[in-house]
Amino acid sequence: MYTRGAVIRQAPGELEVVDLELDDPYPDEVQVRLVASGLCHSDDHHATGDIPVGTYPFALGHEGAGVVTKVGPNTKGIEEGDHVIFSAIPSCGHCRWCAAGASNLCDLAAGILAGPRFTDGTYRLHTTDGTPVGQMCGISTFTETTTVSLASVVKIDPDIPLDKACLVGCGVSTGWGSAVNSARVQPGDTVIVMGIGGIGASALQGAVHAGASNVIAVDPVAFKREQAPVFGATHAVESMAEATELAKQFTNGQGADAAVITVGVMRPEYVGQALGAVRKAGIVVTTAVGPHRVSDVPLDLFELTLFQKRLEGTCFGATSGNRDVHRLLRLYQEGTLKLDEMITRTYTLDDIAQGYRDMHEGKNIRGVVLFD
Repeated sequence: MYTRGAVIRQAPGELEVVDLELDDPYPDEVQVRLVASGLCHSDDHHATGDIPVGTYPFALGHEGAGVVTKVGPNTKGIEEGDHVIFSAIPSCGHCRWCAAGASNLCDLAAGILAGPRFTDGTYRLHTTDGTPVGQMCGISTFTETTTVSLASVVKIDPDIPLDKACLVGCGVSTGWGSAVNSARVQPGDTVIVMGIGGIGASALQGAVHAGASNVIAVDPVAFKREQAPVFGATHAVESMAEATELAKQFTNGQGADAAVITVGVMRPEYVGQALGAVRKAGIVVTTAVGPHRVSDVPLDLFELTLFQKRLEGTCFGATSGNRDVHRLLRLYQEGTLKLDEMITRTYTLDDIAQGYRDMHEGKNIRGVVLFD
């Protein structure tokens, strides 16, 4: 069938909406009509070249939700008409990591930026002249219809609005999990969240849910600081210097219990700033990513060792798609998790480039593309 989608032809490159040919689902695959897709900064990292991909053209998008329109042979558990969220990280269910409950580290993820299907090396998307088109994370949610592996979808309650649920496919799970799973926030803690976009707003909510007493949001953009209290921030400041001083005031000079870095583009100095803001045995969680070749990070190694501080990376917030998507959506249904409030603006697919311009200008907590 024919569909339309947003692709990049090179990096650095601009998103371009083009006509595409889409294959029917193979065994253990489904075809999904998109309803909504979040505009995550990770897609922009591919457009800027911060994170290279293996195939051009490359169809972006990894935070989406839609309705199943076709199922392939031998596909179990999913039927036409089911509502699904895409998982940015596929889950095979049987590798070492999936078996241990860490499906965010599933071995299938090794191929999610290569372009072809990670199971057999073939392509489901092509340009109208037959050129193979890579799929981001094997899903490409910036397409009107997509064909994906069963390992990349999670069936959800049809009563949950898909334009809100799509956010749980990446940003919400990643941010929430960064605070709850990786930072291991405890009741009474003082927590700093550095960078208040979709992931940062979710990290604020995770810290509050875990019982933190002081939740300090840091962002240089005034709009983001104004929005931070909506998601539970008790304080919002412009710089890490201010956040560090506040944390020390709340802890008798000790420092924050945890700092979570959720900025749009990671810089080496942010890690050092966060490590200097936490107490003895405090933890810094690096959720943000930046240019892939950056490796020099200024750290006080003496302080890291003798103050027993911890520095921990996190992928997808250490969440499990099949398990945690349902938990988070239940919290949304109960009114605990704020999803509606995260969506600042919506766009059509043809306006997707404007959506990313708005993101760069700090106008959105989260922008969402609506297909219906």
